[in-house]
Amino acid sequence: MEDIRRLQAEFTDERDWNQFHQPRNLLLALVGEVGEVSELFQWRGEVAEGLPGWTEREREQLAHELSDVLIYLLELAEKCHVDLPQAVLRKMALNRLKYPASKVHGSAKKYTEYQD
Repeated sequence: MEDIRRLQAEFTDERDWNQFHQPRNLLLALVGEVGEVSELFQWRGEVAEGLPGWTEREREQLAHELSDVLIYLLELAEKCHVDLPQAVLRKMALNRLKYPASKVHGSAKKYTEYQD
């Protein structure tokens, strides 16, 4: 992730785009890119893992849009001074506590719906 973050920072610096890449702007760009990912799935109904039936062109388009989402997410985290890899590790540890496998195995309920 650090390599991607660095490459994007260089790309932005070379184009003098930091003036446009403030947290709010990056968040709105991120939401827009998530919308573009959503459009690819919008009228397909349920899509199985591995995307059977998708053309190579459709898969490539998805890869581009998911890449845009990741790039904007990493840049937003940087501008907000969030160490994203560390934040993810902390969040995963919290999720393990909120969703112990012994209680939630095979269920999609929210953690507030489980009884001790």
